[in-house]
Amino acid sequence: MRHFFQRKSSRQVAKDRLKILLIADRVNCSPEMMELIKTDIAKVISKYMKIDADNIEIQINAKGFKSGRYSKPSLSANIPIEDVTGDLNLNRQ
Repeated sequence: MRHFFQRKSSRQVAKDRLKILLIADRVNCSPEMMELIKTDIAKVISKYMKIDADNIEIQINAKGFKSGRYSKPSLSANIPIEDVTGDLNLNRQ
């Protein structure tokens, strides 16, 4: 269980970022667009629970769902949840 709490080396972080940039480039998604997507996801999720919006991680994965003869990319998000027990007004817009 100790490996869950270890920080990634700067080499691994750089490698992960490069993979994300290469995949995003293949699907024509700029870093600015990724930030806009991240912001929109944070707005929607925060309507229903308290999240740590500053530490959301999103990425486009090359290995997505198969459709026909090729695999479509998929978007995945890691969203840290701070609280789900608060008094939420589900009717707000």
